[in-house]
Amino acid sequence: MRTDSSPDWPTGALPAREHLPVPVAGTAAVLDVVIPVYNEEQDLQPCVRRLHEHLTRTFPYAFRVTIADNASTDTTPLVAARLAAELPGVSVVRLEQKGRGRALKAVWSASGAPVLAYMDVDLSTDLNALLPLVAPLISGHSDLAIGSRLARSSRVVRGPKRELISRAYNLILRGSLKARFSDAQCGFKAIRGDVARVLLPLVEDTGWFFDTEMLVLAERAGLRIHEVPVDWVDDPDSTVHIVRTATDDLKGVWRIGRALATGSLPLDRLARPFGDDPRDRELTGVPRGLARQLVGFCVVGVLSTLFYLLLYSGFRQFCGPQVANGLALLVSAVANTAANRRLTFKVRGRGGAVRHQAQGLVVFAIGLALTSGSLAALDAAGGHPAHSTELAVLVTANLAATVLRFLLFRAWVFPDQRQPYDTDTPEGSR
Repeated sequence: MRTDSSPDWPTGALPAREHLPVPVAGTAAVLDVVIPVYNEEQDLQPCVRRLHEHLTRTFPYAFRVTIADNASTDTTPLVAARLAAELPGVSVVRLEQKGRGRALKAVWSASGAPVLAYMDVDLSTDLNALLPLVAPLISGHSDLAIGSRLARSSRVVRGPKRELISRAYNLILRGSLKARFSDAQCGFKAIRGDVARVLLPLVEDTGWFFDTEMLVLAERAGLRIHEVPVDWVDDPDSTVHIVRTATDDLKGVWRIGRALATGSLPLDRLARPFGDDPRDRELTGVPRGLARQLVGFCVVGVLSTLFYLLLYSGFRQFCGPQVANGLALLVSAVANTAANRRLTFKVRGRGGAVRHQAQGLVVFAIGLALTSGSLAALDAAGGHPAHSTELAVLVTANLAATVLRFLLFRAWVFPDQRQPYDTDTPEGSR
């Protein structure tokens, strides 16, 4: 997974999402629909003619249909060239290497249309879903849109084998990558052009996993994905190799999961990209992200407190209460700082990690003073207190220390910043 900061990475924020202007006669295409094909000499002509007729009759903006030929070896290039010559707004792009993802990435990256879409050549999806698919992108409401065969109102006709594989794959995505979109592999998707120019360079896959990788990265970056229920009739003559595709998809899930876990993807370049998020507004008396941070901090606090108590009970078996408290608090403090850094305050990558841990140790020292002082006061109050009494006092002291820890974390260790930490920023450069 690429992590360098070379100049060819997209930089700078995306513009604010806005409704596309009302079209003027003779203007450039607003929508570019890509049809990736490989050896589709039989299906290509009826597909393109039907799609072109539908767009001409129902779509209110200028459009273009691009046939992306993935190194076909039959007469597909000739059929495509004939269609481009006969139908206005139809063009052909020839690629000398196979791969649906490679074709989409190449055509979308070169297109100047503000809205980009693609669909499979078999037209399994009812074309009446096309306008609902792209309308949220034209209006500025959403960043990507996908057709979903798994929505409750979708009407789908396909065999049990493909149904089982599709649902199992989406369950894997939800369980392993925490994906919230319902249908990763439906061949019916759209994306805004400005988003594509920044997002596509991060997508590595060139085959069938391209869709999934694009959606996972978009979702993790906070982009808005709109889902459209579709009517779908499966193509029984599909040339897709199910076992090989499923194997490649699982390899892709592993690769993306590992990259997300290690923080090697520069998703902070896409996070909060548009400047129209109400959470980005400066409002007096409304701290940014406070509610989410409180929830995250409480969850981490509960877990780290349990971890601390277990450590304390273990250390107490062979050392005194002060030493056991200090060791348990030190170990749990390091884990607590790391967890809050990643989960509560959303700091990605290794940049600033050492400094954050050093500041966390200062916070730890304050907590140590509170808890150790409580133990000392307990000891001075009455001889040899019971172990349960020690734990109760420590819990109370830790609650007080927790409130102070959150305030220090938010105001000092992880202060609110417009520019998040970059995974490529060397330690100490900030």
